[in-house]
Parts: sequence; structure tokens; C-alpha cells
Amino acid sequence: MYKISMVWICLAVILQAVNVGDTLPHVTLEKENGGMSHDKPWYSKTLRGKVHLLLYMDPDKRAENQALLDALNVLEVDSQKYSTVAIVNLAATWMPDAILEGLLSKKEKELKNTSFVFDKKKYLVKKWKMKDDASNVWIIDRTSKVMYKKVGKASHEEIEYMIKMLSDMLK
Repeated sequence: MYKISMVWICLAVILQAVNVGDTLPHVTLEKENGGMSHDKPWYSKTLRGKVHLLLYMDPDKRAENQALLDALNVLEVDSQKYSTVAIVNLAATWMPDAILEGLLSKKEKELKNTSFVFDKKKYLVKKWKMKDDASNVWIIDRTSKVMYKKVGKASHEEIEYMIKMLSDMLK
């Protein structure tokens, strides 16, 4: 009986995960759950209408996909059609939120077409089944459909694939 219960629980968790081909369920990060800088709420519905590279990351693993960010930063794209959204899992680090938010506000100015969002309570780990304590990379189309998912450090080949996919989606 225990094994059958565990199978059902695991199946329920898997079925609730956001998979490639799924449309992102609407979420709001605000107040104690997080949001944008200056305590402004963030709504996932703002992802509609543009192609996005969505990063959900543990700040301690921020360097893991720096090569991808560097490649995107030199890519010439129309800001009306594309942007990068970096959602920072503040609950996954030992760093104080205020210090981290200040550092990332400066970084936001360096990175072209990138906005930072803060998840203070691992809200998206629960709602979208993002991998906790990791670097998650998702490519989202104009209709908020997940087109690609990667957890962990992207290889050179994976970075090239993502850049090509984004370029093709923007044509």
C-alpha cells in the first residue's frame, strides 16, 4: 500500500511540473514572495507578446551560465521582440537579500535587455517546479509556451543551440 501511495504522489508531482510545450501557469511575485526591485510586483503574464530567455537561479550558482549571458549580450535583437528575465532565488543563498538586490540592480544596467525579479520564498520552485539550488534556463515563446528547458551549466553546444533557437524564433 505504501509503494502505491508513493507512486501516486510522485506521479502527481510530475504532472504538475511545467514541461516543454506547456504554457506557463500565471503567477505573481509580490510582497513577502518577492517581485521586482523597489518592491514592485512581477506578473508572469508580462511574458506574453515577446520571446524570453527565463533564468531561475541560485545566486551562489550565478557564474554557471555566464557564458550564455555573455553570448546573449552581444546578440543584436529587437527589445520589442525579446528580453531576458533573470529570476533570483533569494531563499537559496546565505547572502542578505538587501545586499544581493543592490548588486543585481547594478548588474541589470550592464546586461542589455535584462530585468531581474526576486523570489524570496522559493515560490516558483513550488509553482513551476523549478529545480531548487540550481541554474534553470527556459526559453519562452510569445504565447508563454515553454520551448526549451535546461538545468545546470549549459555546454558550448547547448549555448549555440539556444542562441540559434532564439534567433529562429525572432525571425
